[in-house]
Amino acid sequence: MRAFLNLALLLALVPSLLALSPRLKAERPGPVVLVVDAESVREEARVRGKSLLEVLQDYRAQGVMGVAFPEHFLKDWVDLGVLRYRPGSELREAGLPARRGWYYVKGEAWLLALLEKAYALPTHRLGDWLGFPLDVQAFPAFYPLEEMQEAKEAGFYVVARPINHRLRRLDPALPVVPKEADAVVFAGLEALGHPYRLEEAKALVHAPVALIEGTPQPGLQAFREKGILRLFSLRYEWQLTLSPKEAADKYVLAARERGHQLLYLRPYPYPEDTQVFLGRIQEGLKASGIALGTPRPRDFALSPLRHAAWVGVLAGLGLLALGLPVYGPLVAFALLLLALGYAGSQAGALLAALVFPVLGFLGPRNGLWMWLRTLGYALAGAVFLSALGSTPATVLGLTPFKGVSLTLLVPPLLVAYSFLEKDFKQALTRLFQHPLRLGEVALAGLALLLLALALLRRGNDAPVVPELELKLRSLLQDIMVRPRFKEVFGHALFPLALFLPWPRWVRNGLLFLAALGVASILNTFSHFHTPLPISFFRVVNGAILGLFLGLLGVILVRRLRAWWLG
Repeated sequence: MRAFLNLALLLALVPSLLALSPRLKAERPGPVVLVVDAESVREEARVRGKSLLEVLQDYRAQGVMGVAFPEHFLKDWVDLGVLRYRPGSELREAGLPARRGWYYVKGEAWLLALLEKAYALPTHRLGDWLGFPLDVQAFPAFYPLEEMQEAKEAGFYVVARPINHRLRRLDPALPVVPKEADAVVFAGLEALGHPYRLEEAKALVHAPVALIEGTPQPGLQAFREKGILRLFSLRYEWQLTLSPKEAADKYVLAARERGHQLLYLRPYPYPEDTQVFLGRIQEGLKASGIALGTPRPRDFALSPLRHAAWVGVLAGLGLLALGLPVYGPLVAFALLLLALGYAGSQAGALLAALVFPVLGFLGPRNGLWMWLRTLGYALAGAVFLSALGSTPATVLGLTPFKGVSLTLLVPPLLVAYSFLEKDFKQALTRLFQHPLRLGEVALAGLALLLLALALLRRGNDAPVVPELELKLRSLLQDIMVRPRFKEVFGHALFPLALFLPWPRWVRNGLLFLAALGVASILNTFSHFHTPLPISFFRVVNGAILGLFLGLLGVILVRRLRAWWLG
């Protein structure tokens, strides 16, 4: 039966690999465009006594081909001197028949004409003054349209950043999204028109929409048909804590390893730092083979061959049922119900992530063959997971993978469960009656601590990441596709567990911890927004580096043991 299931697994791998072809074509890196924030450049233009376009031309020589125009608030026009803003009470004191509790603006005619139709509010004309019944200083108030047009005519890639507001009118006659825009990046924490007017907003958007790394914007999915671009930016306060080279490396890494196409930049306070910053980005992109140019939305059609991966997943589930010593079929059925009930359409992908890290631990403990078997099953599971879970929405990052924590928690627990004997009642009785030793308590506590650490550290914004590891990450990503430390750690434990004369409970403990690293392989591939080749080389580099460190650890432990025993 096991031979039949393994054969079915191998046969399912071929169509599953072919099903990944559309995704691989869509994930080719580049082209990317460097986009500078117009408002961050405006002050520099004033200091240098130049127009915004003249300063942008200087940035073009440094590789910046795009400019983003955040939509102004009404108070921004007041600060620029384009509008004057007065409460109605002040105008009444000046002898004008202004309405009590109203607010009035006065200024350039083109802007007043737009503002008169901009909000779902009554208005009051008082000569050159335009009145509103609410304080509208923090209301969205369009763009410097002349500057946008000049930038477009000069050949820049123009990005519009509209602001959502419940009282703004989404009228096609208004420049909510100007025709010059090549892309749209919603300002704030929600998409234009969210939550109840998304259909109206979609009619105004004629360009691809950007998904901002680390900034969920409810309603963004509604604009999927417009095309989605991935955008990376650093919060400016954090950027200023980094050197120009450190910040540049993060932009290059985003383009190379996470498929970002819009690199949204803000200059440093000193031009010398900005020059180093932009130069480093260009050097890094060139070294990575990523071209500068006009980005295009990435989309792909799902291959019908992907359904063959279900055969591989169910075969793996069958192997798990046969390999677990106690209630294997019942445990496998429970996992199937968990995946179907929790993950829905992603059930197959989640099931692959829960099952395949465990399969290699169920066979004989025959040294490095066990490590190779475990790695092979994990990579097979990664193929099935990717084939079933890769959709345009998950690859773009619009739909996250359901069950990320489960992929790190369940497989090690299943590995620990596999250590039970068939006569588990007697084994548990012996365990209950085992005399407790301080060393065993310490090792058990260490194992639980490492398990908790693995869960707390998942994701880019993990709350527990030592400073030393951050420095090692930076060093490794400069010379290779950086492996995940959990995987390096897990692979290193295999030689230590299998080549040294440990008591059985110590060997089992080490293999349990090694299972954390193997589970991390599937967790790596569950980050669908990371290009497949990057995930693959991350896993391979982790396996090679971990095995090398593990073999080195075996030599050191043997020499230490020989010294201790005299």
